[in-house]
Amino acid sequence: MKAYKGTFKKKNGENREMVFARIWDLPEPFLKKHVQGAGSESKYPEGMELVWDLEADSFRIFNWKTIEGKAKHFDIDSALFEV
Repeated sequence: MKAYKGTFKKKNGENREMVFARIWDLPEPFLKKHVQGAGSESKYPEGMELVWDLEADSFRIFNWKTIEGKAKHFDIDSALFEV
């Protein structure tokens, strides 16, 4: 499964480094367990993306508009997300 590591500038001006998986890269059983209220997806401002923070084990927003450099992608074992 693909994962990413990137740094962006938060609203308060601080840099935030995040290791994350994009929602469409997460296994379906994992999503079914962690996402409730399907069909009522939130709309985020342009450049903001809901992702799964691999270090915090939680959903977070990644801001692509204030990214520092480029996000690096790498592969991780999708078995880490088995339900």
